[in-house]
Amino acid sequence: MQYQAPINDLKFLLFDVLQAEELQHLEPYVEATPDVMLAIMEEMGRFAAEVLQPTNKVGDEQGCTYDPEKHEVITPDGFRDAYQQFVQAGWSGLDAPVQFGGQGLPHVLKFVVDEMVCSTNMSLGMYPGLSHGAISALFSHGSAELQETFLPKLISGEWTGTMCLTEPQCGTDLGLIRTRAMPDDDGTYRIEGTKIWITGGEHDLSGNIVHLVLAKLPGAPDTTKGISLFVVPKFLPEGGERNAVFCGGLEHKMGIKGSATCVMNFEGARGWLVGEENDGMRAMFTMMNEARLMVGMQGLGLAEMAYQESLAFAQERLQSRSPAGPKNDSGPADPIIVHPDVRRMLMRQKVLNEGMRALALFTGLQLDLSVAHPDADSRQDADDLVQLLTPVVKAFLTDEGSNNANLGLQVLGGSGFTTDWPLEQLVRDGRIARIYEGTNGIQAMDLVGRKLGLSGGRLVNTLFVLLQDYVDNNPDAVHLDSLRESVQSLQEATLWIASNGPQDPEQAAAAATPYLRLMALTVIAYLWSRMASTAAEKMASAVDSTALLQSKQVSARYYFEKLLPETRWLLADIKSGKESVMGLSGEQWAA
Repeated sequence: MQYQAPINDLKFLLFDVLQAEELQHLEPYVEATPDVMLAIMEEMGRFAAEVLQPTNKVGDEQGCTYDPEKHEVITPDGFRDAYQQFVQAGWSGLDAPVQFGGQGLPHVLKFVVDEMVCSTNMSLGMYPGLSHGAISALFSHGSAELQETFLPKLISGEWTGTMCLTEPQCGTDLGLIRTRAMPDDDGTYRIEGTKIWITGGEHDLSGNIVHLVLAKLPGAPDTTKGISLFVVPKFLPEGGERNAVFCGGLEHKMGIKGSATCVMNFEGARGWLVGEENDGMRAMFTMMNEARLMVGMQGLGLAEMAYQESLAFAQERLQSRSPAGPKNDSGPADPIIVHPDVRRMLMRQKVLNEGMRALALFTGLQLDLSVAHPDADSRQDADDLVQLLTPVVKAFLTDEGSNNANLGLQVLGGSGFTTDWPLEQLVRDGRIARIYEGTNGIQAMDLVGRKLGLSGGRLVNTLFVLLQDYVDNNPDAVHLDSLRESVQSLQEATLWIASNGPQDPEQAAAAATPYLRLMALTVIAYLWSRMASTAAEKMASAVDSTALLQSKQVSARYYFEKLLPETRWLLADIKSGKESVMGLSGEQWAA
């Protein structure tokens, strides 16, 4: 089936619930009127369905091709043309800085575009997606000269960017990297080393590839405090000469086969320092946090496509009769959507997808407020929420995105397990999102081990003030009692970690994943209460009584009755401590 962008849900969420139209009153976003934002969303919906989606299956079937003699990678049929249409239409610079050729539109709008791209061709979306992170890193940390040299072409899409962190001997523990940067007489550096799993490290879509590379200078501390960041282009910008960075091969993956995942060899390649010496991790985290939010949208995008496919199948596939009696008297059987167990799977997909979209766009809106709100305290509050929720968006949306793709496959039954239907590709493509840019366990550790204690606990307190203010000042809000109980559970879990973690770090580490999930479910409950309350108000005022508003009432009830109760056992899991997790001794594992 052809992808249908969820425009009605996006309009309701952005303009009725989140009041994103207020962004037009902030100086950087004066052009982001509701009409402009809606037009952009509708155009990307069309573009995604007509240009990106048709290349998705061929990308999976063909994959990328590596030429070992030329060290070149050829992308699947149609990718190059689709990418050129993407950049010519200006999608690559949507929220990029205006002074370097970007459009300067709100980040929350970029989140919407990311979802649509990932719904229709996640593999192709990887190439401009990594460029976006490179743009942010250079804009935040690069010198004026580096910005002038690289940003205009990265923003236009003429060049693409990569993020080169991982090496064969180290993944998350970047203090173990061996790539070295030797100073040259002209102020540049010679980069020596090997990086693996580099998305878009080599391809034929753009005229140049700009690598952001972590490396260590001579005499630097042999830890993360000794890491510097360098920009290393495939072709040198001043003369177009080939730089000494080459693809050594492609990874063979279970999914996203149209995305070139490369081994990259730096053989004395010329590079330029980004930021200060030994300050590379801070600069790279600018890029990584961008990537983590984008990966969250990948999980949501694939889950949305899986829902659309499985819903269409369930409405058409005839199988057995409804337990309540025949619903399709003129046919030999009823469509499977009448069966409660199929409804259970479809409802879980629909309700979680809409809740995850709300969480993502709420976070995107905070990102915009953190840079554009005129009040310093409001900017700080928004930034606190972005920092706190970034690992939550990445982990929860990719966990549940993967789960929802699997549910979609289950709705199709045996058909879902065949390549005749797109569900199995969505399952394979989405599985990586739970792993890269820091596995979801790492995201949970970032939340518990770093974000909770940051600035004396200010970040999580900002969230609690927001949630408690809503509970205290909206007595007529829908499902308020259930939300209040969930907020209390999150507060109790936070206090337990704060009390037990400092004495025994393993206690906090063992609680990290259930704690992240508890936070995600609670914040989504807050957003579902807002969505359902807004829908009820619009229906009561007779302004509107559409199927969408009616569905919000039913969907919110499903969330609070069927999904939010999980927070109770998550709290019990956290408070039970580490003992059963860490209890087995070495010889007991294989007993």
